[in-house]
Amino acid sequence: MLLCRNFFIIILFITNLGYAQIWQQNDVIFNPSGIPSLPFSQPRFADLDNDGDQDLILGSISSSPQYFENTGSATIPYFQAGNDLFAPIQELDCEIGVCTDLDHDGDLDFISGGYTGLHLYDNIGDAVNGEFVRIDGFFTNLSVGSNPVPHFADLDNDGDYDLVVGYSESGEVRYYHNLGTPESAIFSDDESETWFDVGLYAYPWFSDLDSDGDIDLLIGRDGYGFHYYRNDGDASNWNWSNASSQFTGLGQSTYWNSPCLVDLTGDGKPDLVHGSVSGPLNYYVNTGTNSSASWTAVSSLFGGVLDVGGASNPVFIDFDTDGDLDLISGSQMGDIKYYENTGNMYGPAWTANHGIFSSIDHSIYSSAAVGDLNSDGLLDLVVGDLSGNIFYHHNTGDGFIYESGMFSGINVGGWSSPRLHDMDYDQDLDLFIGQENGQIAYFENTGTADNAQWTEDVTLFDGLDIGRNAVLSFGDMNQDHKLDMITGNLSHEIQFFSYENGSWVEHPDMTAGLTAGQNATPALVDLNGDGDLDLAIGNYDGTFNYYENLTIVSIEEPQNQPQSVKIYPAYPNPFNPTTTISYDLWENADVSIIIYDVKGRIVRNLLETNQSAGHYEMRWDGISNTHMQLNTGVYFARLNAGDYVKTIKMVYLK
Repeated sequence: MLLCRNFFIIILFITNLGYAQIWQQNDVIFNPSGIPSLPFSQPRFADLDNDGDQDLILGSISSSPQYFENTGSATIPYFQAGNDLFAPIQELDCEIGVCTDLDHDGDLDFISGGYTGLHLYDNIGDAVNGEFVRIDGFFTNLSVGSNPVPHFADLDNDGDYDLVVGYSESGEVRYYHNLGTPESAIFSDDESETWFDVGLYAYPWFSDLDSDGDIDLLIGRDGYGFHYYRNDGDASNWNWSNASSQFTGLGQSTYWNSPCLVDLTGDGKPDLVHGSVSGPLNYYVNTGTNSSASWTAVSSLFGGVLDVGGASNPVFIDFDTDGDLDLISGSQMGDIKYYENTGNMYGPAWTANHGIFSSIDHSIYSSAAVGDLNSDGLLDLVVGDLSGNIFYHHNTGDGFIYESGMFSGINVGGWSSPRLHDMDYDQDLDLFIGQENGQIAYFENTGTADNAQWTEDVTLFDGLDIGRNAVLSFGDMNQDHKLDMITGNLSHEIQFFSYENGSWVEHPDMTAGLTAGQNATPALVDLNGDGDLDLAIGNYDGTFNYYENLTIVSIEEPQNQPQSVKIYPAYPNPFNPTTTISYDLWENADVSIIIYDVKGRIVRNLLETNQSAGHYEMRWDGISNTHMQLNTGVYFARLNAGDYVKTIKMVYLK
């Protein structure tokens, strides 16, 4: 990845703003398959480019249908986002849609079911390049209500397509005989009959699963599992027999299952793909026979997408101390999700290990901050939720213990989203809380690193309104050695602020062009190991987006000479494998940097020299004077520059 980035370097000349930010969305970091996880996902398939393989139409409640072209083959599929084929489809018209040649002209038309009912979109293009135009009034004679689910098949073997509709509120599956011709379909309530009632929100799909020459019927619903009805009649006269045992065990961990049967392996047997309320697509290859299906789960085609189920709110830290950044997120249901990075610092791979935090479960819309609040070298958890409270969970090394006294009396009124950062450079963590009302609460730790005491400071963010359901993240994004803040809110907005002369100054250009979901929850993080901060964003849907920081080019006017001696907090901190110690000199001085352990013993003489005025950086890699790798723990770096002496704390995670 580092080599590839060289091709994207762009030089920008900025006269007044000392930086430029270039973003490239790269969600593959959180979604290897490239197929998004959308709420109430509705996968359907058709050969939309007439190349002999099945393409994907993905419906949902969040947008118009999305088209993914099969750029693989009929036997080895691979799906990539195609052109905006369904741009003319109105969002309210389509939660789900299927393709059928309803006018018998040799190309596939699109029939949608959504809040406004059933609609026909005629393909006025051709079989290779579709172009869809809505035909008003085509289904006027049907009283199907909102969010009907259509599918088509020639049920009576007369050469035209008949219609089946799954009803939302009633759960009925109703059959409509085609009263017209293959070229001019006609459907009417007068020629319909109810076949089944599966409860609520029926999702029917026709397929000859047993390859006996007639059409069978699979139905998902508002509930677990599937209903399957085998046609024991023939191609002209159906006779339904409940054979749901063919799908025993499937869809039991997902809800609102919306299935389709499609041959994606080219072996002549339909495979199963289904969506659900949570979003990720589930794929099972039929490894049985034509007469007796057997299902094998395959996660490589659509799997791997990170989805906490709703209201993702990410923070990144090396929680397992293996040298790369792990992901911890709150969720809509209030539990804490943990994804261990089983890749490395240059290329993450995620393995869910939520059980670590199974004892932590608060009100809905949880949010987490992570840091060592008692200087024991272990990362503790601070959790906010919809109640507006803040909860402290002490990491004992064997688990987490809730201690109610830590944040007693702190409540921000709703939607508390905490973050930890050493704002005042006094070697302990301070508390920041994004709030429902758009404000940010700041509580300075006026105690010590191992005995925190919280004092509210209302001046730091006075007058700053982030927008409802505010979330924040800190970092030096423009690499100017000053603190920056990036924020998100309910209304999809991402904002960037730098801390200049004691106040927060917004720079809209830094986030121009970024697209975020509802309840945008940003986190500044370097997941590709290139040394600059990229941007991860959670959202209401529960997934994550990632924007690579392609380049930061600073063409600045010459900096004024530093007016004082100053040492900055080490970054990153905690660290592994290295951290950077930065400092300013205002005049020539003899300088030394010495690293101590918690017992006051010198472990590394990092620097001893004479330096002129300027800004300097030194990196430390956790190596001692004896060239040994030190143990995980707390260390201190002391800067001596003339009469100036200052010590900063660092946490090394091995």
